[in-house]
Amino acid sequence: MRVITSHSTTSKPPSSRPSRKNSRQENLIPGETRYSADNKNPPGIEEFRQMVLAFYRDHKRPMAWRETTDPYRILVSEIMLQQTQVERVSLKYPEFITRFPDFPALSHASLADILPVWQGLGYNRRAIALQKCAVRVMEDFAGCLPCDVDTLATFPGIGRATASSVVAFAFNLPVVFIETNIRRVFIHFFFRDGDKVSDEEILPLVERSLDRENPREWYWALMDLGTSLKKSVPNPNRRSVHYTKQSAFEGSDRKIRGEILRLLVAQNRMTAVQIIHACEKDTERVTKILGALESEGFIRKNGKYFEIVS
Repeated sequence: MRVITSHSTTSKPPSSRPSRKNSRQENLIPGETRYSADNKNPPGIEEFRQMVLAFYRDHKRPMAWRETTDPYRILVSEIMLQQTQVERVSLKYPEFITRFPDFPALSHASLADILPVWQGLGYNRRAIALQKCAVRVMEDFAGCLPCDVDTLATFPGIGRATASSVVAFAFNLPVVFIETNIRRVFIHFFFRDGDKVSDEEILPLVERSLDRENPREWYWALMDLGTSLKKSVPNPNRRSVHYTKQSAFEGSDRKIRGEILRLLVAQNRMTAVQIIHACEKDTERVTKILGALESEGFIRKNGKYFEIVS
């Protein structure tokens, strides 16, 4: 495992309080100590923990899904937050919860019911996965979301990272996981001079620093700090071996898929010719995407018309 030499900057001591006036500058983050990553008890872990929590006390971000411990609501938020900005989820989450307040309501909803509420979040496969999760909870777990990571990771649209975050936030259990903001914090503070940092190198540090009494709030603090770092320093995640730049959305098949679904939500049903004309794209490309949407269970063909699966 890579070792980063410990050092401290002299411009600001680790105990300094962050300045609200300089929220976009690197010195917003109190303490610039770099720690050794290979020691079983690496020096500075406690200082690191206190620094993160101090930042969180002054800069915590209010979010509706942090005001609840309802496993259903937390599952909804975690699936919505996959590849979607917090600001966009903040707008759609209350509407979704109002329309589908619990597992029974969502399990009985059709895709035609769900997609209009999901519009604006993108990655519509998540809407299907979330509804299937609700069905499985009702059919296999008597309406109660399991609190086991291994079990949750088998649910549609949920990998181990999402399963772990659900367990941490819904049940306050001390599971160890990494997501993009957490990764950014650990690379910035522990691997300042590192390149091609792997999650395997970061995970032991996540485990050592974890607040096992209140993992829920600890992960919130890490994520909020990671969000701030994204705005104040060159993105540390570019030095992760797992970093990939998201492909352009404009003009992509993903954008056309979204356009087609929005059209069908608004019009109820349309012919292929009408859809091609409305999308202003070539016939072969739109026809191929229509076929993919049909095979994935989003739409169906009824005579000459396409419609959302009900």
